[in-house]
Amino acid sequence: MRQELRHHLLPLLGIFILVSIVWIIYKVSPINFVALFFGLAIGAFALDTDHFIYWFFLYPNLDESQQAKIFLTNKKYKKLLKLLENTHKNHTSLVFHHYFFQAILLLITFFVFTSTTSVFPKAILLALNIHLLVDEIVDFRVDKKHLQDWLFAREEKQLALNSLTYYIGTFVLVNVVYLFILINSKL
Repeated sequence: MRQELRHHLLPLLGIFILVSIVWIIYKVSPINFVALFFGLAIGAFALDTDHFIYWFFLYPNLDESQQAKIFLTNKKYKKLLKLLENTHKNHTSLVFHHYFFQAILLLITFFVFTSTTSVFPKAILLALNIHLLVDEIVDFRVDKKHLQDWLFAREEKQLALNSLTYYIGTFVLVNVVYLFILINSKL
């Protein structure tokens, strides 16, 4: 779980520091830093709720789902997180970890980034996008086939393994653009 935390928190910490440095130079209002921090924090792990959807709604009859339900009912949160750590790689049919959701998320992000001046929703959406991107990059480096399995779950046709580089690269570029929009939104 520590590795998972590091994978998700380090990029967002880097974003927070980068944005903060620019905003400090341009004397942006301190309330924007608070909104940025809490938006990134909420967005950092919001997508992991799909593991709970997997357990409690999609596959409630699995042994691990029953175990998760018991841990949650008995308020054994550490055991629940340990179960999630041990089983999350087996969850390949997730709602939010899917290419279709990623495409919708990018469109919603574009709409929000271009239609609001509020930092909080922009930070949440950027963190959600970065979360997906980090999961894709980590799995791409470790096991491209596993990435393909969960990213294109429930699809008959899947993107070829050698095309995943371009897929991820496209989303990296889009998120860099969103980062620049976020930085400039308060200058």
